Amino acid sequence: MRAIVIRLPGGPEVLELAEVPRPEPGKGEVRVRVAASGVNRADLIQRRGHYPAPPGWPADIPGLEFSGTIDALGEGAEGKVGQRVIGIVGGGGYAEAVVLHGRDVVPVPEGMSLVDAGAVPEVFMTAFDALFLQMELALGETLLVHAVGSGVGTAALQLARAAGARVIGTSRTAAKLERARELGLEHGVLAGDVYWTERVLELTAGRGADVILDLVGGPYLAGNQKVIASRGRMIVVGATGGSKAEIDLRALMAKRASITATVLRARPLEEKIAVARAFTSRVVPALAAGTLRPIVDGIYPPEQAGDAHRRLEASDTFGKLLIRWE
Repeated sequence: MRAIVIRLPGGPEVLELAEVPRPEPGKGEVRVRVAASGVNRADLIQRRGHYPAPPGWPADIPGLEFSGTIDALGEGAEGKVGQRVIGIVGGGGYAEAVVLHGRDVVPVPEGMSLVDAGAVPEVFMTAFDALFLQMELALGETLLVHAVGSGVGTAALQLARAAGARVIGTSRTAAKLERARELGLEHGVLAGDVYWTERVLELTAGRGADVILDLVGGPYLAGNQKVIASRGRMIVVGATGGSKAEIDLRALMAKRASITATVLRARPLEEKIAVARAFTSRVVPALAAGTLRPIVDGIYPPEQAGDAHRRLEASDTFGKLLIRWE
C-alpha cells in the first residue's frame, strides 16, 4: 500500500510517498481502507523529530486521524466489513490502510461523505472531550477559545453554541474572526492586541470566562489567569506557542480556578474507547442532522502532503486540511 513516511526529521520536503506493507488486524482489531487523513499540527512536530508515536504505533508514518471503510476483521473484532468509520490513531494515519481496535472506531454520520468525515475525528473528539467530559461546560456559561479559527477551535465553537454556551474567540487575523462569526461566534478578539485581556473582561462585565480552551499555550497563560472567572476551568490542549510559562498560584487560589492539560494520543485504550462511545452517542447524531459540520479548508493528494504541511505551518487555514486517498 501507499503511505507517507518520514525517513529523517526535517522540513516538509522530507515527507515521502512510498510503498509499505499493508497492516493486518490482530485480535479485536479492524483494518480500515482510508479515504482521507486529517493534517494536524502534531504531525508537523513529529516530522521535525519531536512528539514521536506512542509504543505500538508506526514510528515513521505520521497521521492521527482517518475516515474510511472497514475491509478486514481480526479475531473477535467488533464491526462489519463495509462499515464506514472514522477514528483517531497513535500514528500511521497517512496511509491507505490503518489498523486499530474495533471498539475504538466511530460510525460516519449518516449522510456525510467519507472525505468530509475525515475532518471530524481529531478536532471534534478533542473539543468534545475537553469541553464536556472534562470541563463540563454548561448551558449559559462563557467559553473563551484561543485560536478559534483552527480545526479544534471551529469544532469547539460549534459544540459550545449547540450546548447553549456563550463563546468568545481569539485569533491573530480579523478575517478568521469574521468567518468564525458565521459559525456562531458572539465576540471576536484579536490575539495580537496587547489589551486582549481587557477586552475579554469588558465583554463579560468584569466576570471573566467560566471555561478557557487554550490551543496555543505559553504566550496566553498569563492573560488566561487574568480573565478566568471565579471557580473557572482552563484546559490546555495545544502548545504551538510554547510549552513553558509562569503560573501565579496566588491568583488562581484566590479565584479557586483550575488548570488541566490533556491529549488524546497517548491515552490508554480503554480511555480512548470511552471517549469514542460517548462521542458516538452524543455528537454523531448532531453531525448527521447538520447541527454541527466539519470545516474543510483544503484537500491534497498524497503527493502534495508537503504542501499541506507548508500551508498549516503558515497558519493560513480556517478549519481542516485533508489528504485524500480515494
